[in-house]
Amino acid sequence: MYQRILVPVDGSPTSSQGLAEALKLAELTGARLRLIHVINELTFSSGFEIYTPDVIGILKEGGEQILAAAKARVEAAGIAVETHLSENFGSRVCDIVVDDALEWKADLIVIGSHGRRGINRLLIGSDAEQILRKSPLPVLLVHAPRATDKQPGAKGRATTAAPSSALPA
Repeated sequence: MYQRILVPVDGSPTSSQGLAEALKLAELTGARLRLIHVINELTFSSGFEIYTPDVIGILKEGGEQILAAAKARVEAAGIAVETHLSENFGSRVCDIVVDDALEWKADLIVIGSHGRRGINRLLIGSDAEQILRKSPLPVLLVHAPRATDKQPGAKGRATTAAPSSALPA
């Protein structure tokens, strides 16, 4: 089964739900987790920014804090974990995550997905969807709860997907 699970984290509630599912899988299979956070200037970019060392330092510090908090959560569950902070500017998040998963020889990628639809999806895009399409590895998408799902005790919905080679282009 899965022994090496890559989990992208960004500090959002959706990312936290993805991590929770990865923890459940790791507990069942004895897997080790690799947490990755990508510093991506394109998220904040309008094309007119100049990134100074101060801005990059702040992004890096924030990424380290996100990774440290997620790592502490995994360690508290007694699961082997390592972290990776990617400072690769100019590349798409999906490319960085998939390349890291392949380099680390992951068996599975678990990622939270906001489940955006319509104009929000068109304007904002979906890193999770792009990872799903690009990855030759299985990907587990964990959706954020919808407004109708938000009842006491409601959790995110998990969706499994085959490697992208099995998906239509």
